[in-house]
Amino acid sequence: MLTLETLAELLGNHRAAASGTVREFTLAGREFKFNTVPAIMGVVNLSPGSWYRESVSVSADAAIARGKVLHAQGAAIVDVGAESTLAGTEIVGVESQQDRLLPVIRGLRAEGVLVSVETYHPEVTQACLAAGANVLNLTGTKSSEAMYRTVAAHEAAVIICYVKGGNVRQVGDFDLSADPVPAMYEFFAREVDAATRCGVEKIFIDPGLGFYYRNLQDSAVRVRHQMTTFLNTFRLRQLGFPTCHALPHAFEYFGEEVRCAEPFFAVLAALGKTDLFRTHEVPRIRAVLETMRAF
Repeated sequence: MLTLETLAELLGNHRAAASGTVREFTLAGREFKFNTVPAIMGVVNLSPGSWYRESVSVSADAAIARGKVLHAQGAAIVDVGAESTLAGTEIVGVESQQDRLLPVIRGLRAEGVLVSVETYHPEVTQACLAAGANVLNLTGTKSSEAMYRTVAAHEAAVIICYVKGGNVRQVGDFDLSADPVPAMYEFFAREVDAATRCGVEKIFIDPGLGFYYRNLQDSAVRVRHQMTTFLNTFRLRQLGFPTCHALPHAFEYFGEEVRCAEPFFAVLAALGKTDLFRTHEVPRIRAVLETMRAF
């Protein structure tokens, strides 16, 4: 059971990290003040394999319309992806990803909506940033430096995801034997160094809690790991860059009320000082964050 005593012990053990600040920056003229006000990223899925049905758009027009709605509801950025991260779903090739993504990116940017594109392909990265995408949501480690250079050339931002494998579709097991933060910190320190050497100045780090590692399929193990990571997020802020969290689901616990899972996890992520909340439930997360700021 999560208790006040648990939170007090966590803070007591890492009090110095709790006062850490992160870099703030602008995207296409929009200023982000992460140290005082967190931001929300909405989700548009162009892959029929995505299980969160409310986020799936089957055409470019539908995706643009959904992105505009998410923006109006409070999403500072809209994340668009053409391939689901679920194990066993369709692998979408480079050309197909571009065919799905580029019209949506152009349409949303024409409406003044900031766009993030989720991919692990260098060719897709190049095409999407050239089409106007503002953020690369990088879900892989293979060819990462080439993609960092592309991000820098377009003066865009990158979300560096914690991926234990070449890409999110090739992950294996996750080490659950110890405190997860040191391994994450080492990974992000290495990747942030590589990104900055390639000229990237706008960086988010993402612990990758929405990815489907083989040994995180047990619901109790997975949710405990997710809760622990959310609450310990503030320790990663010592890297100096804002943290993005993809808010996960706990269908085994929430059942028919699964759309309430992301707001629940948002509370824990906010307590851990998350800077950017990636969510399918923008109005609910906005309400949670505004309520917590009113305290």
